[in-house]
Amino acid sequence: MHIRRATPDDAQGISNVLMRLYADTKPTSPDHAHDFYITHPDGIQCTVAEENGMILGFQALKLATKGNIYSVTPGWGVIGTHISPDAARKGVGAALFAETKKAAKNAGLQKVDATIGKTNTGGLAYYEAMGFRTYRTTDSAICKCYEVD
Repeated sequence: MHIRRATPDDAQGISNVLMRLYADTKPTSPDHAHDFYITHPDGIQCTVAEENGMILGFQALKLATKGNIYSVTPGWGVIGTHISPDAARKGVGAALFAETKKAAKNAGLQKVDATIGKTNTGGLAYYEAMGFRTYRTTDSAICKCYEVD
């Protein structure tokens, strides 16, 4: 498995992961992958895990700005992790987060938010294992915070 920063050429591979996870419930097109994850203006880093030319998963770290869609405190980081079902529980998430932690530190972030759907037990367990702790809840989500050292 190779962990590296995403490039615009990864848009199709990221889209493929999104399609496997979200099908008709969320945007999954290569254009969306490119614009929302790889080149987003608030993006700090988008990291991919690949093996044999296939994207196994990716993790996007963005800067929370005033009025952000996540209602996260401006100046915090916002993280999103998406792992293909074929690659689940194979260390992909931990490998991605090792790189994302470096990016957060290099960006001078002190805290990173992960907002996870209340019914996403796998996501909740993953972020807890990575050191995120619950700091608020909404009707549909549990928001966890990671303190960058």
